[in-house]
Amino acid sequence: MAISALRTSDVDRDSAAWQARVDLAAAHRLAVMHGFNEGIFNHLTLAVPGTDDRYLQIPFGLHWSEITASCFMEVGYNGELLAGEGEIERSSYCIHAPIHRLASDAACVMHTHMPYASALARLKDPRILPIGQTEIAVMMQTAYDDLYTGPAFDPAEGERLVEVLGDKKIMIMANHGALTVGATVAEAYDRLYYLERVAQVQLYAMWTGQELNPLPPETVAHSIEQFGNGPSYGDKPISQHHFDALKRLLDREGADYDS
Repeated sequence: MAISALRTSDVDRDSAAWQARVDLAAAHRLAVMHGFNEGIFNHLTLAVPGTDDRYLQIPFGLHWSEITASCFMEVGYNGELLAGEGEIERSSYCIHAPIHRLASDAACVMHTHMPYASALARLKDPRILPIGQTEIAVMMQTAYDDLYTGPAFDPAEGERLVEVLGDKKIMIMANHGALTVGATVAEAYDRLYYLERVAQVQLYAMWTGQELNPLPPETVAHSIEQFGNGPSYGDKPISQHHFDALKRLLDREGADYDS
């Protein structure tokens, strides 16, 4: 399926809707760079700015390395194709549409089977341990879905996941993978990135066979308080600084994600 056949030509290139497409396309390319993707599966989606009934999803069958801003479909929360061309991957719709519709601050939803977080999800106890600073920053945002129910081919599964997520922004899904949400692509991707780093470091520490050194509860509590009152830099969140830097990596490589 050629990307050129799927492009949407009626989006104003100066609009928030177009910038949303650019950022989501960049996230797909970055996920390939960071090894987060799994074949042509997994899903990164974003609510269309200025709407309350639709989100952006790639046509089924495209590899994330070929995603561009113009190839996204607009899919209604009812599963209807509203703009663009291509097939709607069923599990993407069943997981993501309910989360976009029901969860607060879930404009962007990212679900992957990235290797380290997915390995952690396959342990009897997949909890992130308080063994370091980054771990604390991630664990304070993380919910755990302890019930794998099979492939998500019914929107009821997405509704169940919303309940599990609660007020958290990261989810480790038992025997499955990982999910993050954010008010922006930058927020969701920043969480995805650091979740995978934390899972990687924890597994490396466990693989040494040596006794882990968890931080005491008072240090964990103090760190969580500090994270909640941390410094700001300029007029944008730290997650946006991070995502902008990552996009510059793509730009230096001449990536065409913004086409």
